[in-house]
Amino acid sequence: MVVSWFLGLGSLVPWNSLLTIGDYYYDLFPRYHPARVLTLVYQPFAFGTTAILAYNEAKIDTRKRNLVGYILFFLSTLGLLVLDIATSGKGEIGNYIGICVFVACFGVADGLVQGGMVGDLSFMCPELIQSYFAGLAASGALTAALRLITKAAFDKFDNGLRMGVMLFLTISSFFEFLCILLYALIFPKLPIVKYFRSRAASEGSETVYSDLVAAGIHTKESESDDEGKHERLSNKQLLFQNIDYALDLYLIYVLTFSIIPGFLYENTGSNQLGSWYAVVLVAIYNIWDLISRYIPLIESIKLESRRGLLIASLSRFLLIPAFYFTAKYGYEGWMVFLVSIVGMTSGYLTVCILTAAPKSYKAPEQNALGNLLVLFLLGGIFSGSALGWLWIIGNGKF
Repeated sequence: MVVSWFLGLGSLVPWNSLLTIGDYYYDLFPRYHPARVLTLVYQPFAFGTTAILAYNEAKIDTRKRNLVGYILFFLSTLGLLVLDIATSGKGEIGNYIGICVFVACFGVADGLVQGGMVGDLSFMCPELIQSYFAGLAASGALTAALRLITKAAFDKFDNGLRMGVMLFLTISSFFEFLCILLYALIFPKLPIVKYFRSRAASEGSETVYSDLVAAGIHTKESESDDEGKHERLSNKQLLFQNIDYALDLYLIYVLTFSIIPGFLYENTGSNQLGSWYAVVLVAIYNIWDLISRYIPLIESIKLESRRGLLIASLSRFLLIPAFYFTAKYGYEGWMVFLVSIVGMTSGYLTVCILTAAPKSYKAPEQNALGNLLVLFLLGGIFSGSALGWLWIIGNGKF
């Protein structure tokens, strides 16, 4: 569970790094809407990569897929740091385009890793999926906390904002390098992981063989237990059987990312916190998102009803008018409350869905379903990022 948590952390550290250093990019590129543009650059690559891999997941080597993803995360995070040093932090269009290129690489890496890891963990125990998704949320909380610390530490220095961001990106690069080592050397050799992967191979999974070899278990497809095999459901059949779960995830992330981060940076107006306001709101969202992903561990309050999950996902859209009127007429305390609600419901419902959905399937189908659900999750993020632009129509900020 600890290793799964760290691998989840590394899967979203680069993305959350972009969210939490948004104040720096707004300082460099005030007219280019960086929170919205970078999100919109990231998501098509994440969604497109996931869609291609979800379609072909049965034939893809999961170990190579995830390793390439973590390595790309590391190189791209390091690339952002090197680009900033090379350009001396200048707010020129060439620098902005370079940042967009690295953000696109983040999207490809996300498509490689997140679907691969969720598919892999879907045929293991639910606690490992919960831990991985808690790690995803922890990446947001950790990067937000680090951003607040570095912003405060360098606040009174000349060029302090840039110094804090450079330190922040250095720490993020270290976390990505750590994930490469964990996934390559530690994770495949854990006894519980070897057990579930061996069982998956016996049930006909073709995605785990190099993982088993890395763990010292030399196996061939012909050696798997033929009695454990069965005719696998197609992706279309799996999707039809779990369409409500897929739509739940889509709706959750459409709502969340139509608000975060763009609305928080551009639509909350001026107040006493100044440039700290959006950074603090993003930190609050990430903290509640992390806390809520542990709530489903308490079985008595874990929501497993398919109808209940759909109703809860739809009811979150009441937050849209709430945010609109709060930004226009409300006080900072109400905005903090609403951001907390978004984070809490997003994390809680995500874990409830992804731990409930893969039950009652064989390993190859669980892997495929994990990939499909991540596809809808990223589709929701992509759609939400695009719809987030509607908040600034008519306010003179185009």
